[in-house]
Amino acid sequence: MRIRFYNARIITFAEQQTTGELDRNIIDGELWTEDNKIIYVGKTPAELSGSAQDPARATLPPFNREIDVQGNLILPGFKDAHTHSAMTFLRSYADDLPLLDWLHQQVFPLEAKLQPQDVYWCSRLAVLEYLSSGITTIFDMYFYPENFVQAMIDSNYRAVLVSALNNFYSSVANMEEEYHRYNNANPLISYFLGFHAEYTTSLDLLRQIAALANKLQAPVYMHSSESAQEVKDCLSRYELTPTVLFDRLGIYNYGGGAYHCIHMSDEDLRIFKERKLSIVTNPASNCKLASGIAPVCKILEQGINLAIGTDGPASNNALDMFREMFLVTALAKIREKDAACVPAQQVLQMACVNGAEALNLKAANSLQVGKLADLIILDLQQPNMQPLNNIVKNVVYSGSKSNVLLTMVDGKILYEKGQYAANFDVERIYYEVNKVIKRVKS
Repeated sequence: MRIRFYNARIITFAEQQTTGELDRNIIDGELWTEDNKIIYVGKTPAELSGSAQDPARATLPPFNREIDVQGNLILPGFKDAHTHSAMTFLRSYADDLPLLDWLHQQVFPLEAKLQPQDVYWCSRLAVLEYLSSGITTIFDMYFYPENFVQAMIDSNYRAVLVSALNNFYSSVANMEEEYHRYNNANPLISYFLGFHAEYTTSLDLLRQIAALANKLQAPVYMHSSESAQEVKDCLSRYELTPTVLFDRLGIYNYGGGAYHCIHMSDEDLRIFKERKLSIVTNPASNCKLASGIAPVCKILEQGINLAIGTDGPASNNALDMFREMFLVTALAKIREKDAACVPAQQVLQMACVNGAEALNLKAANSLQVGKLADLIILDLQQPNMQPLNNIVKNVVYSGSKSNVLLTMVDGKILYEKGQYAANFDVERIYYEVNKVIKRVKS
């Protein structure tokens, strides 16, 4: 399948394009895909500048489809670098409580009633929302990975999953088996070692996780330093912050990172920098749970890779990268009392490029020949995108899901002008998810 996107504005995030002001390096031209790869990005070739009947076109292979982008913007897809997709069943149910009360009083009791097939349908619902938000890849942590993986394969959607191991769920042996199985299951799927958090994972279990990470020479991810109480409790138990504890146990010997990282000491950040770890910030969830504002400026100044995640739909409640991008920069400006910190260009890079780095998906970090055909088209012909003083700033400061015209994953168009591909039975998905919540609430 060969597709031509023409008459487009393109931000490739190729290294040579981002050396200056990103908005001034936008390509006016076209992009071609063949199967799941990008095969051309650049100006319109002379052979295609004439009519469709021009004999010169015969020198090029035929396209199965040609899409006039009409001057709109092509970007690499957004990467949601931390989410819990199947928690769609708890959207707008478990709300208005601080983190630990929210988990223990609302989330854990209902999650205990979930069945494996529930995860399938709830994850498929999440994919619908990811696609309409321009998200082409997710980094997901949840239960029943087999059902989650099947949901992603049936959706033709790219996902990295990480173990949700804790004192009450799974085992290190299971995690090792899943690591080998899902890193070889399907090109759309990959798997990282991980665990829920320090406060749900015993010291003995943490030591076993460290041993496996060192055996496999693999990175590890977890929730960390999300609330002040979490850090305080860890200090009380071990006289160490979560980050220092993980590092001393050897969990970070082969990289990885953590989600949230709001309450970070200088020593914590030093470890992240030296170990080349990634941080995934989740501003909407952190605001809603009153967990705090991450030290985004300080993280970036240290040169630590910083990606963006929505967190799950029980704590957000949306899966909307436009809202996250705006909150990342707006909250950083408030925290630092500096309107110049975390500019729009840096935020867009977090959403498109840094997320790929955190997920070890370098093949999806830019729009270049040979890279994966994961891309989105944003509608610039809407009031919130006009005038075109600065397209990058428009995307971050005034963009919304309403601007997403098209989302392509692995060379397949899964969402276009409000319509989903044929492999999504939207009404069936809605029906099944509403059945889930009705049952677990009873």
